[in-house]
Amino acid sequence: MNLVSQVFASLTALIHIVVGLVERFGCTRPAVRVFLTKSAADAPEVTVWRSGVAVYNVLLGLGLVAGVIALHTGDTTVGRTLIFYLCAFLIASAVLFWVSFPKLWQGALSQGVPPAVVLLAAAAA
Repeated sequence: MNLVSQVFASLTALIHIVVGLVERFGCTRPAVRVFLTKSAADAPEVTVWRSGVAVYNVLLGLGLVAGVIALHTGDTTVGRTLIFYLCAFLIASAVLFWVSFPKLWQGALSQGVPPAVVLLAAAAA
């Protein structure tokens, strides 16, 4: 896997880990809710949903970290498999997110473009 793919896999991991932590621990702040959803509104019943999405984002990011580590410790098959699967998953999720919530297109781009670069760069190598 080439350097561009590895850098963008790491960037994708960082984005998802940071966003997951912000979703989980920062959403009591209206400014964070506006950043994530374009609305300062909050509802107690959304907390369960938000916590689940936060964990999902962190685990996806950690999976990508595991893939990059596997590449560098000699287990290239595991590393490539993790990275390719998780990037395809994130791209599909980004498309569905954009279709479901078109006003939040920036979030969909943040979720989908870096993993798309990973797959494109890997295919070009």
